[in-house]
Amino acid sequence: MAAADVLSSTSTPMWSTRSPSPDPSPASVNDTFDPAKHIDFSPPSRVYTMKDIGFPEDTGVSPLAVTEPFPLFTPSAVMRMRQEVLSNDVMTNCLYSSNLAQAQLRGYADKYAPFVYDAWKSATTQHIISSIAGIPLTLQFDLEIGHINLSFKTPEQKQRELTSMSSSSSTTTTPTDDMPIVGWHRDSYPFVCVAMLSDCTDMIGGETALRTGTGEILKIRSPQMGHAIILQGRYIDHQALRALGTTERITMVTSFRPRSPLARDDTVLTTVRPISDLGELYYQFAKYRLEMLEERVRQQLRDMVDAKTAGRAVATRKLKAFLSEQEEFLGRTNREIVEEEFVVKGAIDH
Repeated sequence: MAAADVLSSTSTPMWSTRSPSPDPSPASVNDTFDPAKHIDFSPPSRVYTMKDIGFPEDTGVSPLAVTEPFPLFTPSAVMRMRQEVLSNDVMTNCLYSSNLAQAQLRGYADKYAPFVYDAWKSATTQHIISSIAGIPLTLQFDLEIGHINLSFKTPEQKQRELTSMSSSSSTTTTPTDDMPIVGWHRDSYPFVCVAMLSDCTDMIGGETALRTGTGEILKIRSPQMGHAIILQGRYIDHQALRALGTTERITMVTSFRPRSPLARDDTVLTTVRPISDLGELYYQFAKYRLEMLEERVRQQLRDMVDAKTAGRAVATRKLKAFLSEQEEFLGRTNREIVEEEFVVKGAIDH
């Protein structure tokens, strides 16, 4: 699929027509992912819980709401990721646009970016994300590995924005507040890990803004290059604010869900359906949902057989409750798979 087929901008592009350099070094061009070499993790300085930001404690599938930025990937890992993400193959075949975000790269990792793919598939990486989230997590599915949000500007655009900010410095509103890179939304998936691939040394703004349970706005500062935040974004309204003082902002977003097939799963496809290859999205979504259902049914069958062996009668109410839950699970799965002719490319209902 060519870029002309997938990129359908809804307004004037907010990025330069010249993309930034991927910054490859000769030593990194053929580098493969090695956790010992490419992960540089330190725990976040603070983890906000749902209760901390004004939501009931049982909101979501984990107490975690969002973290402060923390180190995750080394500079050499980031440079290798940039090389893959900004390659001609990815930019030509995997570039999308929507009413929610001007430029995104999706569905490229398994085909064009083996380093990115292996970095997120790594057991070490997934253990880190799970330990912070407080529950065992797994990748949502391959299509959602390394989703990229892009914002490119020319040096002239950068200077005009800084000049505008200077002239507006007497106001109470920051110039970036009304210019999000990604508008207010809730994610389709339970958790996201958002890693920064840009040099943020001179960046002004670029925070992730969250709407708390009390209606206030909490801003999480932008990660530095190679750093990340984790957000339980399915349950919290949030947006990515525009950054000033730099010619680019490239973030890599990878989605996660609870590993246990018995865990609650509130996944929807609302924010990804209009910016995805629907055949691949529906296959991967249906596959994992049916695998969850399969394991739930197997577990229920084992429990019934064990009870029978032990001489206990069938727990009728419990069995009917289980069957009703699976009916609802299948119904929600079916409702998320919308026929292609009813999906408008780039039009996200968030």
